[in-house]
Amino acid sequence: PGRARRLLLSQLFQPLNLQAGGEAGWEGRPGEPLCRSQKLMLQGGLIHPASPGCYYYLPPTVRAMEKLVKVMDEEMQAVGGQKLNMPSLSSAELWRASGRWEQMGPELFRLTDRHGKGYCLGPTHEEAVTELVAAHSNLSYKQLPLRLYQVTRKFRDEPKPRFGLLRGREFYMKDMYTFDASEEAARQTYDLVCDAYRSLFDRLGLPFVKVRAATGSIGGTVSHEFQLPADVGEDRLVLCPDGHFAANVETLNGEQTSCPTCGQKLTQSRGIEVGHTFYLGTKYSSVSNAVFLSPENKPQLAEMGCYGLGVTRILAASIEVLSEEDSIRWPSLIAPYQLCFIPPKRGSKEEEEGAALLERVYDDLAEALPHLTGDSVLDDRTQLTIGKRLKDANKLGYPYVVVAGKRVCEDPPVFEVWNQNAGEVLFLTKEGVIELMSKAQVP
Repeated sequence: PGRARRLLLSQLFQPLNLQAGGEAGWEGRPGEPLCRSQKLMLQGGLIHPASPGCYYYLPPTVRAMEKLVKVMDEEMQAVGGQKLNMPSLSSAELWRASGRWEQMGPELFRLTDRHGKGYCLGPTHEEAVTELVAAHSNLSYKQLPLRLYQVTRKFRDEPKPRFGLLRGREFYMKDMYTFDASEEAARQTYDLVCDAYRSLFDRLGLPFVKVRAATGSIGGTVSHEFQLPADVGEDRLVLCPDGHFAANVETLNGEQTSCPTCGQKLTQSRGIEVGHTFYLGTKYSSVSNAVFLSPENKPQLAEMGCYGLGVTRILAASIEVLSEEDSIRWPSLIAPYQLCFIPPKRGSKEEEEGAALLERVYDDLAEALPHLTGDSVLDDRTQLTIGKRLKDANKLGYPYVVVAGKRVCEDPPVFEVWNQNAGEVLFLTKEGVIELMSKAQVP
């Protein structure tokens, strides 16, 4: 009830190291290279190292993550996805049955309970979800396709965790598992989910490529990766300049240098894998006997697919590819906060009038655009100059910054508005600010 409480920057738990140079924060071994996203996230108080490959995600990062998950939910539910949640602890028996207990080797975090039963911390959940569906033995073809997904913490004992959230031992992933009545239907599902991934990356404004990929330890017969081209990427890609062909180098036999479709010379690039899709066939359903009843009332194995999106990796990768050397740029849809207000410096001649006018804009904006409530921060560190706070706001990557500068005492008052992603400065009245912000999108 009443006015929304103003969010004051000085009270947010986001310990900034914005003065820090290259080596911000502890990162495992001294002298290890830092990539751009890791450096910016450590400096901006977005993450804090806990142990190699594990991080504290600070409140702004959790806000960005929740927004990203909301966008993923919209895309998954648009293709009939139903959200569930599976245990992180997965029994060794399940993994032994699929053969992956041995195959995944030291990548699995393994543990034993007090009764001597073996478990692993799930890096992925093919076995678990297939077991769950198999337990419902009266499934009918009329209930298919079944598209089940979750967004949970995953665990992988990386030999060399590095680059912050790009390669960690503990991370968040959205994983969807689909069950269809025929191979043809499963391939339609595959195309549908790939289109949903395309839509997601387009909405985020991320320059992705979809490439042919190896099936690795997941298995199956068809696989694609969604990659963000970046120098720091660990995958080597070959791309046709006209877009006819794109593949991860690991899928090629020998050295393929020209496009199989148009014959043009392939270009090489490095990429960060942010999504992966697999057509699995009956690899897992045959192990757990995940069947449905056909129209003839005969039990038939479900045809499966699995589809992953790295939640925390997309966050870091988007900062990696969109940001400048010393300033974060977020996909504006998922920026932790849309807007930063900067009142005049303490002791300046604009101080009293400017601060009151700016707070009024803050409150009126919250009233006019309730969906942005909680998306505005007031930088109340008025002992600092406007220039210094503007520089910090630029480094932290708020899409919009509203400053009560020299012109705030004009009639009507005029505010300086920085549209960071467009790289432009506007001079607007209160009404102008509200109109501009009505175009800002939040999920």
